[in-house]
Amino acid sequence: MKSPYHIVRHPLITEKSTILREDKNKYTFRVDKRANKIEIKTAIETIFPEVEVVTVNTLNVRGKPKRFRLSKRGRKPDWKKAIVTLRPGDVIDIYETL
Repeated sequence: MKSPYHIVRHPLITEKSTILREDKNKYTFRVDKRANKIEIKTAIETIFPEVEVVTVNTLNVRGKPKRFRLSKRGRKPDWKKAIVTLRPGDVIDIYETL
């Protein structure tokens, strides 16, 4: 079985994720590409034992194209994002986990 810290890489702190966190109690994490929703839910509840996960939504994010030197083109790697909805009243202090 994978370690919960290998499944959940780190929280995403963007303007959109901050609005989701404040308004709808949804937290955004960058997760392992091979992890499924059940593994993500278990990992979040293991890392943060004081919270209960209600739902997990995932999406695969394509890497952006990048240019290296003058004519070489490449891509950043693809990655997976998980949006986790917590039970009302549960809070994760994101800034302590960084």
